[in-house]
Amino acid sequence: MATTINVENIYDRAQEVKRFDESKIGVKGLVDSGLTAIPRFFIHPPETLSDLKPKRKPESVVIPTIDLSGPRSVVVEQVACASRSFGFFQIVNHGIPVEVLDRTIGSVKAFHEHPTDVKARFYRRDTGTGVSFFSNIDLFHSKAASWRDTLQIKLGPTLAEVSEIPEVCRNAAVEWNTETKALGERLMGLLSEGLGLDTDRIKNTTCLEARVMVGHYYPCCPQPDLTIGVASHTDPGALTVLLQDHIGGLQIKHEGEWVDVKPVPGALVINVADVLRIMSNDEYKSVEHRVLANPSHEPRISIAVFFNASAREDLYGPFPELTSPEKPALYRQFTYNDYLRRFFTKALEDKTVTNYYKL
Repeated sequence: MATTINVENIYDRAQEVKRFDESKIGVKGLVDSGLTAIPRFFIHPPETLSDLKPKRKPESVVIPTIDLSGPRSVVVEQVACASRSFGFFQIVNHGIPVEVLDRTIGSVKAFHEHPTDVKARFYRRDTGTGVSFFSNIDLFHSKAASWRDTLQIKLGPTLAEVSEIPEVCRNAAVEWNTETKALGERLMGLLSEGLGLDTDRIKNTTCLEARVMVGHYYPCCPQPDLTIGVASHTDPGALTVLLQDHIGGLQIKHEGEWVDVKPVPGALVINVADVLRIMSNDEYKSVEHRVLANPSHEPRISIAVFFNASAREDLYGPFPELTSPEKPALYRQFTYNDYLRRFFTKALEDKTVTNYYKL
């Protein structure tokens, strides 16, 4: 008597994910192999995929673009308004030359397009050296993997050993660290003043000091309607500075709808992260955002710098200056180590850590 085998029952997702990770080829390696259908563990559930296409006209909502060369009082007001209403804004005339932007994107692209055996030497999930290459930071926690690879470099409080940074992007990473640290300090001053606080108030929480750079590579996806580039999440830390190329795909959640963050030549994307939202006592928003899978034959490149607190055992919570009997603190205090532990033991799409600290 013939036995019917139920294929559904013999699919071992954990084993497939482990095999992919141990191959060290990343998503780019899968594309280079010539596959025409994505592996099953990249396929997201219907509820995630159902809203991939925006329901409103793309031009109906535009993320603010702020010219940092304007009068300081005007810029402070614009930055604060964008942070309160969108949690995201783009900046131009930010002081970083266009050639530096292009050089940074080009160097990250060059690393990801190295032969697989060269990149494999950097493939690791531990961050002990300060430099790591991997696919999906939450690969073993997520419900489904996302179609991207990442190069991660520790920038601060001390830069990763320069000799450990891949040679093809070494000089660009060192230069990007210098540029974004200065820009981050400038932005934190504007954001502090936008809350009615002293210019250095956010900076003094050490949130300028612990910085991490991630260079994402989104190769062409043969089935972009079945997966995603980065699942919906909010960022940890205080602030994120993002350099994206011209391909597009970044979206934010605004008033219940997904809105495109369309690339603006020479601009940088800035977003409020969870800890700054908490410190502002919900004056500023940290909003959900995601990246669609790339349908283009040209790869999408983006480089984010996350600004995090270096004083990991200090207590963080709403600034006392922003609380009163009329507007009490909305969050309890917590250590940054506790926050990070909760953030990195969950799937990226399940990141609602701010809710845990809500009073």
